[in-house]
Amino acid sequence: MDQARGVFDVSVRENTAPLSRDELIQSLSEYDVVLPTLGDAYRADIFDAVPEKRTKLLANFGVGYNHIDAAAARAAGIEVTNTPGAVTDATADIALTLMLMTCRRAGEGERMLRAGQWHGWHPTQLLGLHMSGKTLGVVGMGRIGQAIAQRAHFGFGMAVKYYNRSPKEMPFPAEQVVELAELAAQVDVLVVAVPGGAETHHLINASVLNAMQPHAHLVNIARGDVVNEADLISALSQGRIAGAGLDVYEFEPMVPQALIDMQNVTLLPHLGTAALEVRTAMGLMAVDNAIAFANGQPLPNAV
Repeated sequence: MDQARGVFDVSVRENTAPLSRDELIQSLSEYDVVLPTLGDAYRADIFDAVPEKRTKLLANFGVGYNHIDAAAARAAGIEVTNTPGAVTDATADIALTLMLMTCRRAGEGERMLRAGQWHGWHPTQLLGLHMSGKTLGVVGMGRIGQAIAQRAHFGFGMAVKYYNRSPKEMPFPAEQVVELAELAAQVDVLVVAVPGGAETHHLINASVLNAMQPHAHLVNIARGDVVNEADLISALSQGRIAGAGLDVYEFEPMVPQALIDMQNVTLLPHLGTAALEVRTAMGLMAVDNAIAFANGQPLPNAV
């Protein structure tokens, strides 16, 4: 905020809920630069609703920008930027957190203890999947996917396979698998790390989940609608996969009661980048994009 106020006349919205349609339209009419975030749905109809747009830049606070129709924004004369890099390690850490929690049934164990249902150690209690030496499948080998794979390989000795549009060179062995269902069939843990948007909507569906092994776990730290939630609930309830770890949801912030009721699912409230220094870095990166725009300089993180 201090950095932004050094250059701009700053208005702060205290409400943390997504911008309403009226607020979205008002923002394009009254501000030169807007710093939106997840949930602020700048769609084509919003741009069409404002004939005289004052806004020339949407400096998104976050790396994911599927809530912004970037093509429609450009057609309306508005640039879009995001905050890549700043989120990589924090999001990868949450992926590993979810991998461990679902594989080792940590959430289930904590709920048992807090409910006063733990009566002491015994040899077959809460037996989970030992991650060390297992095979990890990464769907989307971008910055975050590579950071997850690096942690899994060097930290847990996991073999790495991945599904991606193009091959990637990495400082550890990693096998590209051309078909997503084939990858799903070959791994013990499948982690989703692709960008959101129309191209990846419901990428993880019944065909992919049915290909997974019964002991395997799904982890999603990407965008909620990359996974068909109804298909996931069906696979979990029928025991076709062992468990899931989710940080994002298809209709966020709504989480289906069916998922909440399942003991073999770890649910986090979109904690991917929720570390103070990370969110600060994201904010500063968004402001740097805004300042570059104000100074007529090239945008550091144009999308």
